[in-house]
Amino acid sequence: MRIAMIGTGYVGLVSGACFAEFGHDVVCVDRDEAKIRMLREGRIPIYEPGLDALVQRHGEAGRLAFSTDLKGSVADVDAVFIAVGTPTRRGDGHADLTYVFSAAEEIAAALTRPTVVVTKSTVPVGTGRKLQAIFRQHRPDLQVDIASNPEFLREGSAIEDFMRPDRVVCGVEGARAREVMEQAYRPLNLIETPILFTALETAELIKYATNSFLATKITFINELADLCERVGADVQVVAKGMGLDGRIGRKFLHAGPGFGGSCFPKDTLALIRTGEHHNSHLRIVETVVSVNEGRKRRMVRKVVSACGGVVEGKRIGVLGVTFKPNTDDMRDSPSLVIVPALQAEGAEVLAFDPEGQREAERMLPDVTWCEDPYAVAEGADALVVITEWNIFRGLDLDRLHASMRTPCIVDLRNIFDPETVARAGFAYTSIGRPAVAAG
Repeated sequence: MRIAMIGTGYVGLVSGACFAEFGHDVVCVDRDEAKIRMLREGRIPIYEPGLDALVQRHGEAGRLAFSTDLKGSVADVDAVFIAVGTPTRRGDGHADLTYVFSAAEEIAAALTRPTVVVTKSTVPVGTGRKLQAIFRQHRPDLQVDIASNPEFLREGSAIEDFMRPDRVVCGVEGARAREVMEQAYRPLNLIETPILFTALETAELIKYATNSFLATKITFINELADLCERVGADVQVVAKGMGLDGRIGRKFLHAGPGFGGSCFPKDTLALIRTGEHHNSHLRIVETVVSVNEGRKRRMVRKVVSACGGVVEGKRIGVLGVTFKPNTDDMRDSPSLVIVPALQAEGAEVLAFDPEGQREAERMLPDVTWCEDPYAVAEGADALVVITEWNIFRGLDLDRLHASMRTPCIVDLRNIFDPETVARAGFAYTSIGRPAVAAG
């Protein structure tokens, strides 16, 4: 099968490489000449475990190519996937579909045969119908079927999610579009992956509903963590007790500083705006967005409180700045609220992140970047864990204690055992658990 993937961002690049792994011939298209040149040279512009090897293998095999020529790339393919960005539109919170519609118009002008055009980008309900109108207007001479195929890729484990998904959602109309989507995902039949065929609107809504529900679980356990701190309960044990109930499940019940990333903040807001547009307000999701924004600011107060109520003139070491581990993505990371707020109160901030520093340097000015976690701790009055990279879990506590000016850890991801840290001589503050004085 021949596939063109329009857009080489996170979704487009991962999806293109994985479709090549399925045995399809894939060309990934982007206007950014520098990015295409990088990809042709085997350099990956994002950090995603295993992606570099996948791109190299299928590039060498001739199944994966990169191009800036959209017209030549889509002229003779079976399916064109649109995987361009849909950022939040300034001013009103709606998803900005400028890139989607622009790509559709270019594709319409370039097609030479009946083709299925698939939205892989996250788009609001009704976008598929608008795309149908665009193709009818620009190519009334050609049969173009529109399909919706939302992605459910988690940054840091995207390849595994694509190759072994919980389900594949395909919004289609007509036998031809369904046949093409079945062929695209045929290798998943071997592992009996459920493929859910729906109407266009249903597929579009499933994506937003999924992310908004997961964001709600995160926000619920974060608020419960605050209650745990006040009544002396342990939120991790509470979450375990909840998660063992099969109706609830364990995933996304990890208390922390609030959700971020490229999906949850954008998608929850877009779903709210869709509800408002159709006079069907989503009060729970509205509250989730509001609470999550406040959550990040609450974490600043937690750090300041652990430092005795004042951080002016103090040195704060930060471990991890990306929104989650195993990615270099800084979008809506809690660190983008926490670090500037500490600096505004007079703190000197040092930081280390295994993969996020290059992007973070641009977004977090006046931070001193260190080569490893121990350099961050040197002379620090507090060490704050914002991202739960595995490298931080095995740190030598005695070495940290010896290098810090004040042995204080504020663990916003609960990666340490409180009693172990206290025995090592630290004052320890975590999320949803009682604070522990140095032993």
